[in-house]
Amino acid sequence: MTEVQPGSENQPAKNVHPGATIRLSESNDRFELWDNGEFIGFLGFSVNPSTDENGREVLHLQHTIISEKYGRQGYARALVTMVLDQLRKDHVQVISSCSYIDRYLQRYPEYQDMVVD
Repeated sequence: MTEVQPGSENQPAKNVHPGATIRLSESNDRFELWDNGEFIGFLGFSVNPSTDENGREVLHLQHTIISEKYGRQGYARALVTMVLDQLRKDHVQVISSCSYIDRYLQRYPEYQDMVVD
């Protein structure tokens, strides 16, 4: 069986929007995706009241929403990539109830170590 590398011809790059940025909106419990001053979408979350076995914070990733006019352009993938990369830097674990994120985690297994069962 051939291993598929992210970014290869069989596996799309995780972020095809290098100018996009995420902003944490704590008052709305979401990470927002912006590109060139335009609001693109968000990833909603809640803070899990418990921590993992190592005392790390756990976020419950609930839904990924991209504005219709930006759909099917790789923005959801960019958003999830940037959020997971930031959470990894912050030593935060995740639980997902979002079908898009679940599929993303299957496609990019390098994030599996962040997932709490």
